[in-house]
Amino acid sequence: MARKRFDNSNCSVARALNEVGDWWSLLIVLHAMYGTRRFVDFQQQLGIAKNILCDRLTRLVENGVLHKVDVGEHGCRYEYRLTDKGRDLFPVVVALRQWGDKWNPAPEQGPLDLRDKATSRPIRSVQVLDADGNPLDLRDVFVPEHTEGHS
Repeated sequence: MARKRFDNSNCSVARALNEVGDWWSLLIVLHAMYGTRRFVDFQQQLGIAKNILCDRLTRLVENGVLHKVDVGEHGCRYEYRLTDKGRDLFPVVVALRQWGDKWNPAPEQGPLDLRDKATSRPIRSVQVLDADGNPLDLRDVFVPEHTEGHS
């Protein structure tokens, strides 16, 4: 059964899920953020079948999340590197990781300890902020009538 596509949806969340909305794609992006670049390394670290990895890498390249770089002398060795679009997923991946650590923690492992390189201090939880930098939750926001139908 083919996966439903949302290319023409008015919902930006649905359109984004077209590009990175399956677990393999986001895990590939996560590992690319950790510095993984080669096909064989993605496969080894993720334990993913070659055909699925090939499909997801191709889709991530086509969608501009990764770019494929020829690093071989004879055009037979490639690396996959994050584009600006891919790097912009960083807060999404961190927020998802923090949500998972809170609501579905690994039984024998603590949460990921992400730290600021400049200060070695732990990073804060990802939050939605108002224009003055104050945290907001779902009850603090609304969608104006002229943008209804968009998400």
